[in-house]
Parts: sequence; structure tokens; C-alpha cells
Amino acid sequence: MKNYFDLTGRVAVITGASSGIGNSYCRTFAEHGAKIAAFARRIDRLEQLKAEIEAAGGECLPIQCDVSVEDQVVKGVQKVIDHFGKIDILINVAGAISPCPTIDLPLERWQRDVNVSLTGYFLMARECGKNMVKNNYGRIINTASMFGKISSFHNPILSYNATKGAIPNFTRSLAQEWAAYNITVNAIGPGMFPTEMMVENDAATQYLVQRCPIGRFGTLDELQGQTLLFASEYNSYTTGQTIYIDGGWTCV
Repeated sequence: MKNYFDLTGRVAVITGASSGIGNSYCRTFAEHGAKIAAFARRIDRLEQLKAEIEAAGGECLPIQCDVSVEDQVVKGVQKVIDHFGKIDILINVAGAISPCPTIDLPLERWQRDVNVSLTGYFLMARECGKNMVKNNYGRIINTASMFGKISSFHNPILSYNATKGAIPNFTRSLAQEWAAYNITVNAIGPGMFPTEMMVENDAATQYLVQRCPIGRFGTLDELQGQTLLFASEYNSYTTGQTIYIDGGWTCV
């Protein structure tokens, strides 16, 4: 049987790789044959990730990078090209969140969230896109959120909601611009998954039971299938789309 998720020989750049969703993508994509370039600020965690991927027979290049800093992004992407020779896949995951009532939200916290969760996506897409356009091939997957489609009920995270709400149109705009270069651009909109940014506790669980049809946190494994599909070379006719993986939350 043909393995439509086979990524052997592909080079995948994944941000937010030190923990949570980004870290899980690195492991899954390595298991499916991709060479991984793992971007994050915490180099110690990236080195641990590299050791674990290589122990399983994969290949991982750790890149210490703050995606909101242009110079670090430019140099980091160039390191990937120098090491692997190309970039086939970009998964933008790195994000920031500032729970705070809006009337008390300092400008610097708002700006930090915008810089990481939106400007960082632009910088990574621009720099990786240069190589993809040159090679006439690319798969870009952005991380949106169900809280970019709906508001977070009784949860004041305005800057997070605003940046995540921008990602679907960022995705559509880039998809139409780069379609001529055999580059697809899509987005995943996760619901509530237990990560460093979204802690699983009794209050959060009760919130889910009340508002989510499936009534539980998602598991990181439940994100992998759609993301692998978007990254596949066979995903050549789907672009500009945002898929919400949220237990049915946004359908009600």
C-alpha cells in the first residue's frame, strides 16, 4: 500500500519545538522520514529532542531562535539551508499568550504576543519561502486556534485571540500569492490541548464538559494526521484552508 504520509527526504522546519505541539510535531515528522530543523529559544530542550530523535534513527538540527527577532530568523533559516540544502516544509507553532483583563493589559505584553504569534509567522514564512519559491515546492502549515474563530468565553486573552484570528487570513493571502510556485499554505486551529500554555486542571476540565461536544482535552496525537496530510506531497490541491481540531467546539 502507498504511504501518503511518507516524508522521506523532506526537510521540515518546526518552530516552538521545545515543548507541547511543536515538540510533538518534530517527533512525528521524524518518524515519517523527515529531517527536522527544530526552532525554539530553549536550546537545552532542543538538544534533548535531537538526542531522542537521533536515538530513534532520525535526524534533527537544533536552532536556538526567537522567531520575533528578524536577525535570528534570517540566520537560523540560513543554517538549515547550509546544513540540509533545502527547506520543504514549514510549521509555524511558536506562540505567546497574556491572560489579562484588557483595561489592565500593558502595551509591552500586547506587543510581545503580536511579535511572536504573528510577526514571527511572517518572518519564518518569508525566509523559508525564498527557498521554496526557488525550488518550486513547499508546504506551509500555520497554527491558528479555535479562539481565533470564536471568543474565549469569560477568559480575557485579547492579544492571543486577535493574533490567532489573523492567522486564517494570513494563510489565505499567502496561499494565493504562492500557489504558482507549487507551495500550499494551510492552517490547523487546535482546541484545548494540554501544553505549557494550556494547563489541564479541574476548572479547565469542567469548562470543557460544559462547552465542548466531545467534552475533554484533545491529545497531541489527534493533531498529527491532519498536519501530516497538509505536509504531504499529495496535498497539492488543498490550500488556503484552516481546519479546526477542537472536539466540535466551533460547530455549536
